[in-house]
Amino acid sequence: MRADEMPKFIVIDPRSAGNAEVIGVGGAPTTSSLIWAYRHGVFPWPVEGYPLLWFCPPMRAILDFDELYVPPRLARLKRNSPLTFSIDRAFSQVIRACQLANRPNQAGTWITDEMLRGYIAFHEKGYAHSIEAWDPSGALVGGLYGVSVDGVFAGESMFHSSANTSKLALLHLIDHLRSRGLDWMDIQMVTPHMKVLGAQEIKRRDFLARLEATQARGLTLFS
Repeated sequence: MRADEMPKFIVIDPRSAGNAEVIGVGGAPTTSSLIWAYRHGVFPWPVEGYPLLWFCPPMRAILDFDELYVPPRLARLKRNSPLTFSIDRAFSQVIRACQLANRPNQAGTWITDEMLRGYIAFHEKGYAHSIEAWDPSGALVGGLYGVSVDGVFAGESMFHSSANTSKLALLHLIDHLRSRGLDWMDIQMVTPHMKVLGAQEIKRRDFLARLEATQARGLTLFS
């Protein structure tokens, strides 16, 4: 890492982090810090009682689109769904809904008010994006948001108020990313839902190599 790329918090190079999960401590989710983080395969994760922590775990979850498995029932729902989908139409609504979503086996949410403000500002700068699912009445019933830096997409959080709406929004996102030439996405950690779709964990060094190779392609994922 060049000295002028270093963020304004204590950090070690992810490539030499060994078994450590946390590679940075302190700072805030500012646009400049978030650009540096996602460019280097790092993401922030607040932990109560600590300064802001920045993670690049030894094992990283990805969803390779060639390995995507869409269960038959979900495929039927996709073909016959009355929902409509949009991109970046309601980012603030989506991230606030993700903040309020019930997370089984989790106490509270990692989307603190500081994180919410940081990612909304990141969206306004063109780096964070939302995918929305709307029912026929025009109500927002599901969606997700994530980050696109240097032609790589990292999924962050999802929500749904009706069954399967976040899953269908994810499939819409994957179709969009594929149309722009991307063949995988960073999902950080494997959840049961993502595991069903074919998510896998790879070693940090392999993730960072894939990250750099994709960045070198110079893809434009969102106009």
